[in-house]
Amino acid sequence: MRIDAYEDPGTPDRRGGWRYLAWLVRRQWPRCLAGAVLASVWMVLLAATPYLMARAVDHGLEPGDMGALAGWTGAMVAVGGVNAWLGVLRHRTMTKVRMDANFRTVKVVVGHATRLGAALRGQVGTGEVVTIGVGDVQTISTSLTAVGPGVGAIVAYAAVGGLMLSVSTRLALVVLLGVPVLGLLLGPLMGRLQGREAEYRERQSVLTARIGDLAGGLRVLNGLGGKGLVAEAFHRDSGRLREQGYRVGAVTSWIQALGVGLPMLFLALVTWLGARQAAQGHISVGELVSVYGYVVALGWPVAFLIEMGHQLSRGVVAARRVVAFLRLEPAPDEGTRDAPAEPSVLHDPASGVRITPGRLTALVTPHPSDATDILDRLARYTPSDATWGDIPLTEIPLAQVRARILVADPEADLFAGPLSAVIGDEDTPARGAGSVDERLRRVGATSHNAPADAQQRTRADETAKLTAAIHTAAAEDVIRALPDGLQTQVAAQARDLSGGQRQRIRLARALLTDPEILLAAEPTSALDAHTEATVADRLKHARQGRTTVLAATSPLLLDRADVVHHLVDGKVAATGTHRELLDTEPGYRALVARDTEDTEDTEDTEGAEGAEEGAPAR
Repeated sequence: MRIDAYEDPGTPDRRGGWRYLAWLVRRQWPRCLAGAVLASVWMVLLAATPYLMARAVDHGLEPGDMGALAGWTGAMVAVGGVNAWLGVLRHRTMTKVRMDANFRTVKVVVGHATRLGAALRGQVGTGEVVTIGVGDVQTISTSLTAVGPGVGAIVAYAAVGGLMLSVSTRLALVVLLGVPVLGLLLGPLMGRLQGREAEYRERQSVLTARIGDLAGGLRVLNGLGGKGLVAEAFHRDSGRLREQGYRVGAVTSWIQALGVGLPMLFLALVTWLGARQAAQGHISVGELVSVYGYVVALGWPVAFLIEMGHQLSRGVVAARRVVAFLRLEPAPDEGTRDAPAEPSVLHDPASGVRITPGRLTALVTPHPSDATDILDRLARYTPSDATWGDIPLTEIPLAQVRARILVADPEADLFAGPLSAVIGDEDTPARGAGSVDERLRRVGATSHNAPADAQQRTRADETAKLTAAIHTAAAEDVIRALPDGLQTQVAAQARDLSGGQRQRIRLARALLTDPEILLAAEPTSALDAHTEATVADRLKHARQGRTTVLAATSPLLLDRADVVHHLVDGKVAATGTHRELLDTEPGYRALVARDTEDTEDTEDTEGAEGAEEGAPAR
């Protein structure tokens, strides 16, 4: 039975943690059944060894029958060899169970995260997703390894009880009743472990998210002198997490200590009772040896049962977190009206912003979050009364909105791989408009039935579009500086590039999709003045006749805009060209003049880009 990491994982049971674990078992029930059978036979054969030893003593050693002694001894050797082989098969099978559960959970979590799309960030933090993907998945998969040995432990426990009945009813009753008593003693600790583990995981996800935020804004914090303050807060929070980890460890240590100590006391009691019965002549010497062997063999099932309870207690906590994530749903798409067939006005009543088709419009505000909120409303990433033409955006199917409106997010993810794939073959840099592959599929350019020359023309057209997008983003020097050009492998989030280089790569990727409406937030904030001016000129030319909206305060971009909206407290205070607003709006002039001063101080070097890469992008 092989594990296919790419097969459909199936539809998970989201009704609870235990049901999710049961679903994982059902999805690979033949493998789990094989593990249970192998574990059962393995443990029963462990108990068979004392039985064979008793026969060897009673029928061979005590009467002096060397032939019988050799026969029973050979049987013990054969059983030991078979059991060693079964142990290998059992371990291998349960490893496959663990890997299947791991891969399957990863696939359902990643698949659901993909389906949530842009709604993911609004419903769950990054730290929560990381904790689920790293810690909870591993805990769930490890807990399923208890399935085989757990079933085997129950079967072996019953088998040892049956063998003990043939020796002494009293001893059999002690064995059969002892393990449930152990379960009652350990049960409250298992419940406490679940509570402590759940709290620990929650705090761990919060701290993980904070680590990500710190890593992303460390240079800004350092520049503002806030690194020490944030470091102190992080130290305090990590100390609380450590204390919670100690509490989880304390409960775990008690479970493990009692899991070792109580069975030993229980087995010592059984041995003592057996020795007394042998001294009183109620059982033979061989039966006394078998009782001791049964007691030793019973240690394995008891240990596995306790370990199963421990692992499942932790596994169900992790499964509940996965289920809670899988229950998240994106906002329902209730749109039933078609989007305008022709380019139409986008209007945001909350701010008063009106976007005229075919023009380059700029949004200027002292608070960047106000501008990005407007872009999100115009692209229907947040509920609003925004309209497209005369139609409310909420009444248009989301697929139509995404196909024609794209938000170029300055913090869009960049996946590891060849730079050509990062720019041209991934999903769009932020949100909407479709990927290059999707557009190719729509026009049928990659059809296997297309003539070879048509495919070559299509590839040439796509290459020309890629070259044009790179040129518009002024990213040619980025490509030339890399050892293998577009085929250079870049790290995740393009961390091996400077901030300005990453920004131009993101812009090129957005331009390559050629959306009908492009909404971009601070697309040049990390560029030096000369490069920014170049991008502004090329962007205006490349998007001529197309609707483009820029949230920016740079005069180099604003001077190229057809219309500028000056916003105060999230609402339009004045509208005009850049030069008109400079002459008539003191607040606008003060905001832009500060930007102009900053721009004049910026050096025209790539190193300047790197120095500004920690600057806020929005």
